[in-house]
Amino acid sequence: MRLKILSPFQIFADEERVLRMVVQTPDGSLGLLPNRRDRVTALTPGVLFYETDARGGVYLAVDEGILVKSGPEVLVSVARAIAGNDLAQLRGAVQRDFRTQDEDQRSARAIMAKLEAGFVSRIAGLQRD
Repeated sequence: MRLKILSPFQIFADEERVLRMVVQTPDGSLGLLPNRRDRVTALTPGVLFYETDARGGVYLAVDEGILVKSGPEVLVSVARAIAGNDLAQLRGAVQRDFRTQDEDQRSARAIMAKLEAGFVSRIAGLQRD
């Protein structure tokens, strides 16, 4: 199989001769082999695994997305993906990424609260006039 993994800003992976892969769907784990029937399925956040002769097994943490298998081509589109050589390394990378994302979200919420407070005080000042 040929596997392409796309994120919004890059082609995350483009692999030839993928022997097998396993993805997480709303219905559970789904294994794909080269001669499996064509399908389209939603992906849930989790671990995507694929194996090639050249690289062996590769683990990716992926956000929700979609998988399309058509003949020997498999196209995966996800919001975010993080690669790791083993599950322990991948877990650490995901935790670091989520910590950074949580900090960014907290900062954005604080900025929005300040903007909203300023807006409310201006509206209150207009009503007094």
